[in-house]
Amino acid sequence: MDVLVSFFYYAIRMGTPLLFATTGEIITERSGNLNLGVEGMMAIGAICGYCMGCYANSLIVALLAAFAAAALAALIYAVLTVTFQTNQTVTGLALTIFGNGIYLFIGRMLTKTDHFPSLTSLPHLKWIVADHGIPVLRDIPYLGKLLFSYNIFVYIAVVIAVVAWIYILKTKTGLRVRAVGENPGAADASGVNVNRAKYVNIVLGGGICGLGGCYMAFVTNGGAWNESWINGMGWIAVALVIFANWNPLKAIFGSFFFGMFNVLMA
Repeated sequence: MDVLVSFFYYAIRMGTPLLFATTGEIITERSGNLNLGVEGMMAIGAICGYCMGCYANSLIVALLAAFAAAALAALIYAVLTVTFQTNQTVTGLALTIFGNGIYLFIGRMLTKTDHFPSLTSLPHLKWIVADHGIPVLRDIPYLGKLLFSYNIFVYIAVVIAVVAWIYILKTKTGLRVRAVGENPGAADASGVNVNRAKYVNIVLGGGICGLGGCYMAFVTNGGAWNESWINGMGWIAVALVIFANWNPLKAIFGSFFFGMFNVLMA
């Protein structure tokens, strides 16, 4: 039983960055845009969130920096595809190349100049991102480790997915977003500002993808620099969107399912 619980525990940890990225891409695609730049946005969020968080010795700064950097990258994608009507597939692939390039440039530059921040030298921040779980509840036999023993990123990812589900499927604003994604002409005729809806949701989705990159930097890689922090997770997230049927709640279970395979391959 202990082995099974540990397996599921690590599957959830491995699936968390996928949940961030999948939720972000679902929001983007619901507004009618396929953004294949998830990998690039995660990479930008990872390096910017990690470096800014370490320099400020603050997880909040790390999350804000990761979100802002990835959102800015998504904004570039939005300008090109919504305003200038460029091909979404080509633009998304270009964003992936651009994001990975930024990630490698910053990481290599800081490493060569011995300025790359070390998480081990920041005990306060290292403690915050560790798997402390929820006091008292984490001590429940079996169930405690399975549900209440994770780092703060895991719970943030689940909360964001639930809020995204409510936003997309249970609110009037979400209904308008779905209308824009499914039939922008009809949405425009009903008075919806199509371009504004696309911009807001593309940028929001990109920022959430950046949080997944931040998780990869702090938790999966522990701040140890290498040239493959994201390691293809963005592409898996794009596939997981279809697997989850564009539903953030289903993405929670889908990311856990794909996390099991990641554990088996580790």
